[in-house]
Amino acid sequence: MLLKELTEASGVSGNEKEVRDLIISEIKDYVDSYKIDKIGNIIAYKKGKDFGKKLMITAHMDEVGLMIKDIDKDGFLKFITVGGIDKRILVSKPVLVGKNKLPGVIGAKPIHLQKPDERKRALNIDELYIDIGAKSKEEAEKHVNIGDYAIFDSDYVEFGDGLVKAKALDNRVGCSLLIKLIKEIKDISFYAVFTVMEEVGLVGAGPAAFEVNPDYAIILEGTLCYDMPKLDTHLIPTYLNNGPAISLIDRTTIYNRKFRDKIVEIAEKNNIPYQYRKTSMGGNDSGKIHTAKEGCITTAISVPCRYIHSTASVMSKKDYDNTFELLKEILLHFEKGEI
Repeated sequence: MLLKELTEASGVSGNEKEVRDLIISEIKDYVDSYKIDKIGNIIAYKKGKDFGKKLMITAHMDEVGLMIKDIDKDGFLKFITVGGIDKRILVSKPVLVGKNKLPGVIGAKPIHLQKPDERKRALNIDELYIDIGAKSKEEAEKHVNIGDYAIFDSDYVEFGDGLVKAKALDNRVGCSLLIKLIKEIKDISFYAVFTVMEEVGLVGAGPAAFEVNPDYAIILEGTLCYDMPKLDTHLIPTYLNNGPAISLIDRTTIYNRKFRDKIVEIAEKNNIPYQYRKTSMGGNDSGKIHTAKEGCITTAISVPCRYIHSTASVMSKKDYDNTFELLKEILLHFEKGEI
């Protein structure tokens, strides 16, 4: 299954090669051209009917993770985080280090030995380490180098009523949707762009948008979901099983209302469930895309994911399928000149 392969691949920001190679192997026979730009983005072109406007659909390839910064005398690895990670979720988590995916575990002082004040707070990153089973610095250095990346060791699992647990659903779910669009859409021209380093400042999106210079852009994402009990509804950004989430505003973009209203109209006309992303927190590649060159009209359509930026995110396959159906209908309206 494609989503399983994508989520289990290693692609921490700045080290997207494994994910990029997988994507290229999937799309190369379905696009008219593709290139890897200097920063590592994939820019592919799917030729079909020309509707007079340039459309770009994007998804970022990278995930949050860790980078090794030091190896101590006992062979333990010290690390820094790459992207936004809650330090409270790190202790005892299994990881895979380096290109050979060496198994390790994030360790810390046992709670039995912690001082009272240490038990009351999340341990700082500098108090954690990765244990790869090495007995010395010299032994560890045979397998690990400073600057190596580490990913969370987390398998793709289907559970419950149509739910999926995996790492990196932000944003391999967007990559999966875009690959599926490339394979199934045959009658409309669009650029499919898979960007790098979104999690560390939307780095790849700007150069990609500058090159393509689109009139419209659709940003595909896995977005935060917190549909827990005892919260007022206005505090819940998205719900599982309520359909794709359409963004109103976030930290980097106020989304074009006319474009958003048209998408809502399309969803309602085709009985596709949808919801609004009811928070301004966070951001995505639209922040750089909509300001490139003379500007671009953008929308962000996301699959809600619980526990993003952790070792195990959760999404609904129903939301995934409904997001894809909405995207197909949006492209049909582009083809007809109705957007």
